[in-house]
Amino acid sequence: MVYAVVRAGGRQEKVEVGSVVVLDRVQAAEGETIELPAVLFVDGDAVTTDADALAKVKVTAEVQGDLRGPKIVIQKFKNKTGYKKRQGHRQDLTRVKITGIK
Repeated sequence: MVYAVVRAGGRQEKVEVGSVVVLDRVQAAEGETIELPAVLFVDGDAVTTDADALAKVKVTAEVQGDLRGPKIVIQKFKNKTGYKKRQGHRQDLTRVKITGIK
């Protein structure tokens, strides 16, 4: 079993060839190929965490499209002062399909 842990948008994601991952927005057009930096590489029983060896590992992904996450409602309230504030947020995301780990 071959998989890798990649750094993507401030988080780390475990990926295998063929898996679809949702990342923070990537500046790439739909259908383009991007490369993700590996943090850990596992090939059967061999686990690689050395930075020099990981520099040779290439994780490629194809951009499938952009989307937006669910709406998050932020509410602030202070008792007895009449202060209340309501704010919303939707994160910009990108769906990618992992095409290769070499």
